[in-house]
Order: sequence, then structure tokens, then C-alpha cells
Amino acid sequence: MSTPEARLEALGIVLPAPMKPVATYVPFVITGNMLFVSGQVSATAEGRILGRLGEDMELSAGQHAARICGINLIAQCKAAVGELSRIRRVVKLGGFVNAAPSFVDIPQVVNGCSDLMVEVFGAEVGAHARSAVACPTLPLGVAVEVDGVFEIG
Repeated sequence: MSTPEARLEALGIVLPAPMKPVATYVPFVITGNMLFVSGQVSATAEGRILGRLGEDMELSAGQHAARICGINLIAQCKAAVGELSRIRRVVKLGGFVNAAPSFVDIPQVVNGCSDLMVEVFGAEVGAHARSAVACPTLPLGVAVEVDGVFEIG
């Protein structure tokens, strides 16, 4: 069985350094066997992915932004637990999409992150509950933010 790290390598994904908080919070909290990861925004080492879906950004760009959020979530998980095989289940993702009032494909945007979780952790571990909501704006002007809850062993 391949590990999440091996799947990341096969996908050509190199995890970035975990993002530092931009306000008064911590990037993750572990309590019992649960890992709560604070919202990770659509940002890479090259900069933030900015925009509003349905206004100056199309669905595919939003999905890419959500995938970047997923990569950042996984980077925080790795910082929290070391080996990603310690993740026993992706329990829940909360997706927030910077969207114009007329844009309704919010779930499809957040699929960019959800699909990545299944690719990296496998169908059983990566399948999760989820919320996906539109917001009139997001921190720092980013297009997407996603937080996550993970069961660890």
C-alpha cells in the first residue's frame, strides 16, 4: 500500500512550508485523536491567488485555488503529526469561496480540495463530510479558504 507521501510524490506535489497565522490563532490544535487545522488560504510561495468567482475568476481557476488550499492543509497536517499515514480519516472540510452573488457553483469549486484529499489519502480515508459556502470577501482578498478536521492515530 502506498503512503500519502508517496501519492504526493506521484502527483508531483512538494509540500510547502506551513503557512504562519496572520492573526491571533494557531495553525492547528490536537485534542485527543482529532486534529483541527485552521483555514488555509489559496496562496503559494509565489503569492496569493486572488479573485472573486463569477466576477473576475472562472470555475477552473477556483478549483485550482481550492486545490492549493488542500495542499496547504496537508502541509499543516504534516507539521502537526509528522508522517501523513497517521491521518486515519479526513473527517470534515469547510470551504469558503469568494463569490459574486450570481455565482452558484460553490460546491464544484471546493471539489478542488476534496478531490485532492481522496487522491492523497485514498478513497476510504480521504472521503469526508463538507460544507461549502459563498462569501462576499475573504481574508487578504484570496479566492478560497478551507479548514479541516482530521482523525489521527
